[in-house]
This record gives sequence, C-alpha cells and structure tokens, in this order.
Amino acid sequence: MKGFLEDANYSIGLLDEGATLADVIDNCIYEHTHTGKKAFYVGDLGKLVRNNMQWQSVMAPIKPFYPVKCNSTPGVLEILGTLGVGFACSSKAEMALVQDLGISPENIIYTNPCKQASQIKYAAKAGINIMTCDNDIELKKISRNHPNAKLLLHIATEDITAGEEMNMKFGTTLKNCRHLMECAKELGVQIVGVKFHVSGSCQDLQTYIHALSDARCVFDMAEEFGFKMNMLDIGGGFTGSELQLEEVNHVIRPLLDVYFPKESGVNVIAEPGCYYVSSAFTLAVNVIAKKTVEYDKLLPSGVEQTRNDDEPVFTYYINDGVYGSFASKLSEKLNTIPEVHKKYKEDEPLFASSLWGPSCDELDQIVENCLLPELSVGDWLIFDNMGSGTLGEQSTFNDYQRPLIYYMMSFSDWDEMQDAGIASDTLMKNFFFVPSCIQLSPEERFSTAA
Repeated sequence: MKGFLEDANYSIGLLDEGATLADVIDNCIYEHTHTGKKAFYVGDLGKLVRNNMQWQSVMAPIKPFYPVKCNSTPGVLEILGTLGVGFACSSKAEMALVQDLGISPENIIYTNPCKQASQIKYAAKAGINIMTCDNDIELKKISRNHPNAKLLLHIATEDITAGEEMNMKFGTTLKNCRHLMECAKELGVQIVGVKFHVSGSCQDLQTYIHALSDARCVFDMAEEFGFKMNMLDIGGGFTGSELQLEEVNHVIRPLLDVYFPKESGVNVIAEPGCYYVSSAFTLAVNVIAKKTVEYDKLLPSGVEQTRNDDEPVFTYYINDGVYGSFASKLSEKLNTIPEVHKKYKEDEPLFASSLWGPSCDELDQIVENCLLPELSVGDWLIFDNMGSGTLGEQSTFNDYQRPLIYYMMSFSDWDEMQDAGIASDTLMKNFFFVPSCIQLSPEERFSTAA
C-alpha cells in the first residue's frame, strides 16, 4: 500500500503515561468554552489496534473487511488499512477513499445491494471485482456493466425481531439461488461465494447455525452448475463486546470446520463495523437552550405519572442532533447515555429531562427521558460509544458541519503497533506528543479530520 493520505488534514496525539483521554476532553472543553462551544469528538485510535488484536486472537483466520459507511474518517481508515484489514464499500465515494490509501482491489468488496450502473462501471475500471447480489435484476445489471465481476450470493437469514420487522431486509432465498445460478450461467457471470448477515440485535445465536447450513447448501448447489466457490462472508453484527465475539465464535467454529474446512480452499471473511469503532469515539456537546415543560408531555405513552407536581421538568437543546452525529437515532435506539461533564454533588437532586438537537424538528429528539441534575446553557454533556454510524457521509441539513475530531493514541498502543511491525515513518508523521499537563489550544495542538 502507498501509505497514508498526503492531503489528510489531521494528526494523532500520542499520550504519555500521565495523560488520559479524560484530560484531552477536559482540555478541549476548556478551549471550546472560550472559542465557540462547538461539538467535538475524541477518537482513541489505540482502541482500533486493541480490537484488531482481539479479533485475531478470537476469530482468526476469518479476515475482517471493515464497512466504510460505519465510520469513514481518515484516521480510522488509515489505521485499519495499516493493520491489514480489508474494506467493504457501498458507494463510489467509499471505494475512492479506500483506493487513495493504496489498498489493493482484492481487499475491497462492493456490498451495496442496490448498485448504480455508473458505480458498477467504476468498480470494473478500478479492478474491484468482488460484489454481492441477491436478485436477478441486479445480476443482469452487473453482467452488462462488469464482465469480470465475481459475485457473492447474499442469502437471507431468519433473525427478524419484533422491533425490526419494519426494517429493510436484503438477501435471497435458497429456492431463488438456483434461479440466480441459472441466470448467471446464461449471462456468463461468475459466482464465487455466499454472504449472509446476522443483526447485532439478534439474541438467538442459532441463527448462525441455520445461516451456515444454508450457505453450505448453496455451495453444493453451485457445484451442479460448475461454479468454483471460494469465499464465505458471514457479515457483520459484531457489537464490540469480547463476550459476544467469543459466543459467536463458539457457535460457528465447529460448523466452519465441518462445512468449510481449511482443505476446502474457502476463504471465510466477515464485516465487523461497530466492533472496531463504536467504543473508540466520544462525543462532547454543548447545551444551547433550556426550558421547562409539563411532566405528562415528557413521559412516554403508557407510563404512569409518579412524580411530585412541584418538581421542575427540563427540556434541553444541544448543538448536535439526528441530522448530524445522532443520525442513527432515526432508525435505532441510542446505544449510549449522556454523562454530565461538570462536577456535581452525589446528593444533588436529579430531574426528569429530555434532550433535543438544534433543528427544532419534531424528529430531532435524542433522549426521550432521562434523569439529570439541573443544567445551564453552556454546560457540556458527554456521549460514549459514538464511533459507529455517526461519522460517515455528512448531512447538508441546516448547513450541518461535522464536529471537530481529535485523534489520540497511548504510548502502549503505539508500542503494540511497532512490535507488530506496522509503525512506519509515513505513519509517524501524523503523531505529536501530548504531555500529561495539556495546556495548548486545539489550534496549536490538534488538527481536524478533513
């Protein structure tokens, strides 16, 4: 690979043993309080290194292909590229980002289930051949625009929960796989493997057993048509928890050994997204407005009122919302709770509160109901686990601008990269030393993500 983007306007703070991410957040809040109170992220890129080590320890030899749409910031992509992770792209823009890192086409897969013809042509020109497909219309489109495509048939899994029934589901049935193979044979398109995806919210790990069994059936079916199958993609759905990773591995490992043993020549890959980045990013937001509301209007429907009518109830508006960093809130539950940055006494009263973004849109509700001490305009709130689904393509709503991003890494994580032989001079140029007593302003000490 060529190395790191030469025009990427960012740097990585290298923390000495006396400095912590909490110190970085405190320093940034201090500076932002005096210069503009903008929302910002602190990204611990060392977390990516540790998560990759954990993946290699638990899941090897399954190769991770990181879904770029999960978090496409330069620091994340370049660290993962340096670690040897592959990339799953859903658009031309994502493919171009990864190509600029010098990633070989063999380590890129095009996974969008509904591809534009122009973007299929782009993939063909770039030599990105592996892509997914789940219907005959998509198959014919690919055959017209990418004669060298190598397809993974995306099969459906039965992991729909009550809360997901209305979500879009992709993947074809076993019965339809035979029809797709017939079409592919007629069109001269190569089918080289199978993909499935089990949602991270799925509580029944038996879903993996059914999915792997179905995948084996598709491989057997492919032999009848003369296709040489050599790839199995078990998708994403990895939450970032070591326990969940070990539980999934415990379920799938015996079946992989039986259905797709090493001597079969089948390469097994996965698409861990939030596993890598969710816990690596913390978001700090500022309270820009405040008002009191009637308690019964704050309560979710069906919840009985139990409070004292004399207690105030607060609605807070912050300078980021669902048209920015909380975009995933429109389709799923928030996976983090707000933490008040200012110090307050343990016995200080807590009040029913709701949090809203700055758009004044009825959809821009971030937290429906939580207990917080009384806040003032200008106070800061901290959200952990904000690295997944929040740092992809920018919204243009109300001229939204992505918050500043401050990348950090500890010396111990840097040493791990050196020990692994992946710390190069091109990587080192992005680092600067952060002493335990952080005093300099963000303008002097940090750069923002492009």
